Amino acid sequence: MESAIPDHLRQQRQCPATTPAHYQPPFPAWSSRFSPLTGQVVMACFGVQGRDGIALSDLAPITERFSMADGPLFWDGAECVDAQGFHTGIAIAYWADVQAFARWQQTCGFTAWWQHEARERGPLGWFMEVVCPTAERFETVFSSPDRAEGIGHLASHVSAPILEHGYWGSARDRLPIAQVDPLPGRAPASVPPPHGKRVRLPGRDNLCLIRSGQDWSDTRGEERRLYLNDVRPVLETGMTFLRDQGGDIGCLSCRFMQAVDRSGLPIDKSFGLAWFDDLAHLERWAKTHPTHVAIFGGFMNYVQTLNFQIQLRLYHEVAVIPASAQFFEYVNCHPGSGLLSR
Repeated sequence: MESAIPDHLRQQRQCPATTPAHYQPPFPAWSSRFSPLTGQVVMACFGVQGRDGIALSDLAPITERFSMADGPLFWDGAECVDAQGFHTGIAIAYWADVQAFARWQQTCGFTAWWQHEARERGPLGWFMEVVCPTAERFETVFSSPDRAEGIGHLASHVSAPILEHGYWGSARDRLPIAQVDPLPGRAPASVPPPHGKRVRLPGRDNLCLIRSGQDWSDTRGEERRLYLNDVRPVLETGMTFLRDQGGDIGCLSCRFMQAVDRSGLPIDKSFGLAWFDDLAHLERWAKTHPTHVAIFGGFMNYVQTLNFQIQLRLYHEVAVIPASAQFFEYVNCHPGSGLLSR
């Protein structure tokens, strides 16, 4: 067993860890390892929205450019319906080099397409939500070491089973920057309410992003029934709460996404994609709010019923990002889109 924080990012703690003394995790988990990453990575969410059904093909003006020079090392697609009833399609793309991302935008014609006034007209809205954390500002955890998700596709390998998981506060203990920084959130200075067809939002210091995913493609029989009938409905209730009422507890935006394949067909994967004021607000919801307590309790009952022999795969990635490493722009979107309403 090893620490989730790789050796080259370990330093003398100024903020104590909360790992219990003599702790032994109740089940194994793993973290992504990089070789190592230097500088900033890019987590870019490109989205399209409309009143009627949205397909992954509506994002083709963007996704077709991914295969061009300096395109992302990995991307995947998903869809959801937001609180206002708008259908939303997204492509989440990952770069290991922020300079490559900048070159891609220019050389493939994306910037010219994005900035064209035609994006501001018609039935579709468009958005970009981009964060560029350094390696000490994000962490990953996987319930299985043999299937990458999200930024894990940029990894060179996975760790041995890690110590810091399965207890409240473990996400903070896995974040290298949290060894020396309590990561308080700071809202941007007061700005006029956003208006117009093209809105760019200021960053928020230590904004927290979580992508938390579920893959039930390998489940069969009783396990599949338990997941779909007992676990998933409770998860959906929690995600709907964050989407519709999360502002009261520091959640700025939440989308519960159905993953789709490259042809746009649904697959047996989902993930929550949520933005919190800061890590502390995410931790507070996870530890104390009835919706997450129910999610955690339902999962523990699930694994205990199956004697911890499960084929369900879970993962998450959490990033805490400085204001200077954020870019949010919404074009022709309704005012409740993403971070616009916060």
